[in-house]
Amino acid sequence: MGACTGRSVLVTGGAKGIGAALVRRAAADGGRVVIADLDAEAGAALAEEVGARFEYTDVTDFAQVEAAVDTAAQAHGGLDVLHLNAGLTGPSESGPAQGIPYDLDSYRRTVAVNLDGVVYGVHAALPLMRHRPGASIVVTASVAGVLFSPHTEVYTATKHAAVSFVRSLARTFAADPVTFNALCPGFVDTALIDPVREWLPHTDLGTVGNRILAPEAVADLAERVIAERGDGDAWIVSADVAPTRYPFEAEAELLERTLGAAHRGG
Repeated sequence: MGACTGRSVLVTGGAKGIGAALVRRAAADGGRVVIADLDAEAGAALAEEVGARFEYTDVTDFAQVEAAVDTAAQAHGGLDVLHLNAGLTGPSESGPAQGIPYDLDSYRRTVAVNLDGVVYGVHAALPLMRHRPGASIVVTASVAGVLFSPHTEVYTATKHAAVSFVRSLARTFAADPVTFNALCPGFVDTALIDPVREWLPHTDLGTVGNRILAPEAVADLAERVIAERGDGDAWIVSADVAPTRYPFEAEAELLERTLGAAHRGG
């Protein structure tokens, strides 16, 4: 019996990449899955493959997100698991610094997909999930959401925002059964890394590593997070690092000591 067995599951950005791996895992567990994505061809094909439903969805449009949530809830008697997975990489600040015109449309689209899409998903689903036993909202963030990532500044900012949003929601709704967690993978074998795929093996990215992770490994972590029922956690996973819960508590203790010392010194 898996974490999604017999449960209603909605995956945004579920047609390809990490999203498709999440869909396949949930369906293999016996979950009743709805795929929400812009790619109608890939989404419909995957839905047919695994016995899921497909809902055309632009996550930057709240009405479409709400419709996808309603589809899952009406088709499957509610919503138990929400994977907010849709994402874009976005523009870099290094171009304008060299005199290359900044792509404002790309910037706005990245913020809309990576942040608005998460906020809209939670806003649409929370009334259905807040008091539902075992309900789980899982956001696909990035290791860039807890560390830093050169040349992907906008992407990094949106992922930091998504992680903070998840952690804040967990505190706000701590008394309710619904849980909120973030997945923070390193480089995953999806179309998002195509622009850097060639030079990636030749870089040194420290503890994160530069090897490419299979999407299925992220789905493995998602299943674990849902099953373990943690709340407000951000889990790092890469091809070089085993799944690790980010130690926010240590940061908080350091900040408290620093502020306390500053106060005593003042």
